[in-house]
Amino acid sequence: MQNIQAFAAHSATTPLGPHTIHRREPGPQDVEIDIRYCGVCHSDIHQARNEWGGSSFPMVPGHEIVGVVTRVGEKVSRFKAGDLAGIGCFVDSCRTCYNCKSGEEQFCENGAAWTYNGTEMDRKTPTYGGYSTLIVTDEQYTLKVSPKLDLAGVAPLLCAGITTYSPLRHWKVGKGSKVAIFGLGGLGHMGVKFAAAFGAEVTVLSTSRAKEADARRMGAHDFVVIGDDAEMAKRKNHFNFILNTVSAHHDYNKYLGLLALEGTMTLVGVPPEHIPVSANALIGRRRNLSGSLIGGIRETQEMLDFCAEKNIVSDIELIPIQQINEAYERMIRSDVRYRFVIDIASLKN
Repeated sequence: MQNIQAFAAHSATTPLGPHTIHRREPGPQDVEIDIRYCGVCHSDIHQARNEWGGSSFPMVPGHEIVGVVTRVGEKVSRFKAGDLAGIGCFVDSCRTCYNCKSGEEQFCENGAAWTYNGTEMDRKTPTYGGYSTLIVTDEQYTLKVSPKLDLAGVAPLLCAGITTYSPLRHWKVGKGSKVAIFGLGGLGHMGVKFAAAFGAEVTVLSTSRAKEADARRMGAHDFVVIGDDAEMAKRKNHFNFILNTVSAHHDYNKYLGLLALEGTMTLVGVPPEHIPVSANALIGRRRNLSGSLIGGIRETQEMLDFCAEKNIVSDIELIPIQQINEAYERMIRSDVRYRFVIDIASLKN
């Protein structure tokens, strides 16, 4: 076992602070990664503060992990020391269920091993995330990262990136598609970049015009303030696809009305309470309301390769680990454009 420096939440009500965790020595199929950067996801806050329930402490958050391979097991074939590598939201799964065999390990019927606030597949060994200096994972759940891209900007792709890439790919967004991205935050800004790169006509739906210049820089062709009833009315029955990234309470029916015949709205934001949906909002034009999580290992690697080809990374603010508690408060106020990333070098000093 190795003693590893980390930052942890020791309870739901205390700030994160320095902590020591234990990592296994690399086994025959393991990859050891010196973590360089870790993105900060809003789900880190939810889990560190036990807002979803079931949190286990001490907790080391972080599932947007990138770094440099330091050691590999004797049976590892895809990685060698010095390679860039990434770890996303899970580090293992049962590998035998239909979903795992289909490359959709995130939907493992026996429950994936989440990167933190979970356990390994033995259901006993706790998992600790990327707010730490080193991680050891199975080669099969480790992702290759291109040296063409800014490594810090890659980190959020491992959650925010794949969360938006996956539904856009699933619903075959591309040239000729009229797409709306609802919400221009950590998720939404990646949705804009991907939809534009796929060749779609992209509109951003937002609460104000404050981010319009950013949206257009990222590839948006149009920008609509949702409180402007006249502008919203012009987009009625207009879009083929809406990626809804908003986690605040809002009326789904209002946005379903913007969909054209057989259009789809996919939810990747999680509002805190139930939102009723009118059957008429769906039936009238054979519309679809769907949800999406992240992607499997195969699709996440596809996304990273696509990003390397198109030079796509997240817009980030790089912070030292010592500012993580302040960063959490700023995220709650939506005071970041558009993703915090921790410089793990600050944990090693």
